[in-house]
Amino acid sequence: MKRDQINIYLLTLLSVIGFSSCTNLEIEETDSFIDEGFQGLANSSSAVTQMYGDVSGHLGDQANIYALREVTTDALLIPTRGADWGDNGRWRKLHQHEWGLEEVDIITPFDNWNARQLQASQILDSRSGPSAADAADAHFIRAYAMWSILDLYGQVPFRDTQLPSIAIPEVLTGAEAVDFILADLDAAIAGLPTETAGSGESLKRGSKAAARFLKAKVLLNRHIYDNQLTGSSGSPDAANMTQVISLVDEITADGFAIESGYFDIFKTSPDNETIWWTESGVGNRIFNGLHYNSTSIGGGGWNGFSTLAEYFDLFEGDSDNNRVELDLTPLDSQEERRGGVPNEGLPFTDRDGTTETDGGFEDGSNVGFGFLLGQQYDLDGSQLQDRQGAPLVFSRDFVDGEGAASLINNDEKTGIRVMKYNPRFGGFTNHSVQFRYADAHLMKAEAILRTGGDPTSMVNDLRTLRGASPLGSVGESELLEERARELFVEGWRRNDMIRFGQYLRDWEFKGSSEINNDTRLLFPIPLPQLLANPNLVQNPGY
Repeated sequence: MKRDQINIYLLTLLSVIGFSSCTNLEIEETDSFIDEGFQGLANSSSAVTQMYGDVSGHLGDQANIYALREVTTDALLIPTRGADWGDNGRWRKLHQHEWGLEEVDIITPFDNWNARQLQASQILDSRSGPSAADAADAHFIRAYAMWSILDLYGQVPFRDTQLPSIAIPEVLTGAEAVDFILADLDAAIAGLPTETAGSGESLKRGSKAAARFLKAKVLLNRHIYDNQLTGSSGSPDAANMTQVISLVDEITADGFAIESGYFDIFKTSPDNETIWWTESGVGNRIFNGLHYNSTSIGGGGWNGFSTLAEYFDLFEGDSDNNRVELDLTPLDSQEERRGGVPNEGLPFTDRDGTTETDGGFEDGSNVGFGFLLGQQYDLDGSQLQDRQGAPLVFSRDFVDGEGAASLINNDEKTGIRVMKYNPRFGGFTNHSVQFRYADAHLMKAEAILRTGGDPTSMVNDLRTLRGASPLGSVGESELLEERARELFVEGWRRNDMIRFGQYLRDWEFKGSSEINNDTRLLFPIPLPQLLANPNLVQNPGY
């Protein structure tokens, strides 16, 4: 390396140190930093186990990558309720598309997933001596990490572990980044085991089906990724769409299928839909929306996350009520996926994953599934109250004390709550579904649509299983809405809205100056990383 290039790097590093001391930003060892004198790992198998554990931790968080994927859309928002959930505007800025350059939810995912990328590269380094199985897992997780960075930031720093530690990581963008990710996925498909549907524990690591799923996802979005930094929207390539169809067919050949019993998919028991799950705690998904008095499990809910009424209205059913019988039979003409609220709990019958209360009830069984609207009930059928003694009635609207639409000064009851996992089956289980077949099914339907075919029958096959009325025809808007109904709060909403050209549209509480603002299609590169790696360039508009 030339002396002047070394001097530039050292000056950059000193700038980072100075910047950190002034702003209290921590620089973690991510893609831009590597242990001096890396010579290989002592035990690549242990490193693979650690890598999956780290991934599970990232994906179980309610903030960071989950917040970027869901709270920045029409699917989730977190109003300030009194002194709760203000957090210096952290959540409101994401939903309103008014984030800045130093948001923790933007800095942390960049660090986390670049660290996982480096971790996988170290496993793949020949000096680590990975087994074929370890290498296949590392290819899969590196592809997932790099895809996550590309999807959110448009630029992927990559460190070659064979180069000297002082070497500045190169930066991959556009087609080059996609090609690298696809090469990793091809290596993963070649080396990972074939796991069939219902395999249970073995699906918490990569498999051929999981790698094919991610490859299909990358190809479906390739026209977006190839043009992220050019200002061009691009258009889907027919050959890529044909590959998506073939990849989904190969997943189908392993026995994966859409099946009835929608909310059973999110229990810990094996099913035919789950392709990849992680040992991520589901507590965040359960408690962040429940009221403090909704259940005694875990000490009660945290009363934050809610959804917009316009998202709720995508589902069939009464717009003002969402009730179910104790056996979850709908009472308000709603489709299965919308769920509903029971008016009491269930007697304890020792169902798998459940526990008994002192009163003989199935603990948590008063909490509904899907979308929680209206009066909430205790296990004994009595009406729950908020902490001020008023009936606990979740409302469609977000209003302040004067009744004006607002994301601040809300009371404890505003907003429809979302409950995909349920406390009745364990509030703190470590089983979070990441990839599932219904998504693959809809990806194939989309690929058919984008190559001039008619996906209506495929979409209606899914709707029939979910207790929804068949559609007369399916175009782009219908397909995006079906993805919203099927995959709510599973981490795909931002990705979908961008691909269908809807991420920049108006929705309730989005900042008026941010509507149709192309800058928000990508998040900014964190400032510490720009200082540490001169190959990174700040994304347009920031």
